[in-house]
Amino acid sequence: MLSRIADNLYWMARNMERAENTARMLDIAHRMALLPTGLREPAQEWDVPLLITGQYATFFAKQPVRTEDSVIQFLALDPDNPSSIYSCIEAARENGRSVRGSITAEMWEDLNATWLEIRDMRLERIRHMGPREFFEWVKSRSHLFRGVTVGTMLRDEAFHFIRLGTFIERADNTARILDVKYHILLPSVTEVGGAADYYQWGALLRSVSAFQAYRKAYREQIKPLRVAELLILREDMPRSLHACMNEVQDILAAIGNPGEPQRLAGELHAGLHYGRVDDIFTQGLHEYLSTFLSKVARLGNEISRHYFTVQYA
Repeated sequence: MLSRIADNLYWMARNMERAENTARMLDIAHRMALLPTGLREPAQEWDVPLLITGQYATFFAKQPVRTEDSVIQFLALDPDNPSSIYSCIEAARENGRSVRGSITAEMWEDLNATWLEIRDMRLERIRHMGPREFFEWVKSRSHLFRGVTVGTMLRDEAFHFIRLGTFIERADNTARILDVKYHILLPSVTEVGGAADYYQWGALLRSVSAFQAYRKAYREQIKPLRVAELLILREDMPRSLHACMNEVQDILAAIGNPGEPQRLAGELHAGLHYGRVDDIFTQGLHEYLSTFLSKVARLGNEISRHYFTVQYA
């Protein structure tokens, strides 16, 4: 496969996954905004998606006031923000258009329909339909795209690069969501285990579609240690770091052409496969997740260098 085609397929999938995860981050903020004002700092919840995406300074350089509307406009609809939902879907559609011959007609129709709808989306419409309904729409379009991909594509190299982009992006975003809740929103000692703390962990689980999975796996009150275990180490949780790296390792093996990406993926996978949540908390959850994010970023760079950059003899 040409490196240009593989690159477009990989980033098509990453951009669709990023759009979904941005919707999930905004969903966390919206759910926390529903807390009574006595249980939270004013507007603190709208810092969360800005901090997760690393766009806190960029937002305030453009927007003087942080409100629900201004953050949703910036992270969902702003065409000048390359990480907004609008921009991610536009980029995914352009990636798909560039490789029409490598994806199925159903995939292209789904991408194009999603782009046409987000292109006409306005903040007033989101207010009318409700923010949560909008976030669910974004997630459902991403789910539909993945379902069409799995249901219509040959299991060839094109399929493998699409799946590789999905799971690299998902691992990165799951780690960011968990890190921001634990490190930045960690309540004071008197609030640990209180109503605000419980509600925030519950909002996080719901935002990554893991609330019911948590109840089924642990059958106990929500505890930070168990949430971290579910989203980091359990390979039966679809959005966990372990599950993502299982997929990445298998996909790289299927693609072949061994090199540094396989070594890095194997190293990350081994740490998750044999890791213990008690050891993670002894090290420090923030420190562990920061290290993981650095390694995933390095893995992404090595994938680009190894597969997408033309190598000259």
